[in-house]
Amino acid sequence: MAEPAHNTTGTEAPRGGFPPFDHTTFPSQIFWLAITFAVLLFVMWRYVVPRIGGTIADRKARIAAELANAEDDRRQAEQAWSTYQTTLVEARRRARVVTEDNRVKVMAETERAEAVADESAQAEIARAEAELARLRAEAKDSILAAAQDAAIDIVARLTGEHVSADEAASAVREAQG
Repeated sequence: MAEPAHNTTGTEAPRGGFPPFDHTTFPSQIFWLAITFAVLLFVMWRYVVPRIGGTIADRKARIAAELANAEDDRRQAEQAWSTYQTTLVEARRRARVVTEDNRVKVMAETERAEAVADESAQAEIARAEAELARLRAEAKDSILAAAQDAAIDIVARLTGEHVSADEAASAVREAQG
């Protein structure tokens, strides 16, 4: 056998080892272990477990309430979305109706304005043509009168005879053909 290590200080170390491993103290250790376990079990069962259970129940209730709120919010959002879509469709329909009404009104107003402008233009054209006809007739009469006067003057200068206005008019008509 190996010899035990000697103490160099000169004092002898107590024998027996680590107290929890001492076989003679096992029954008292087991007794106090059982008492401590029972007390801890009682404290846990009486105070800690109900608190944990209450906390878990509160959490479950809060989660359930939040899920219910989320479901309500989802329903409200879906309802708002469908209301929005319905309103949007109705607004588009009304816009199409208003646009079509405005288009019809503008077309009718444009046609009426064109008709008024055409009538006004036709009246102006008729007035202008009448004025042109009157001016042509006046010009023709002036030209005939000038031709008659020229014929009278030409005959008087060339022949020295005087021709009447009727004779000059008949000569001009004859030359006109």
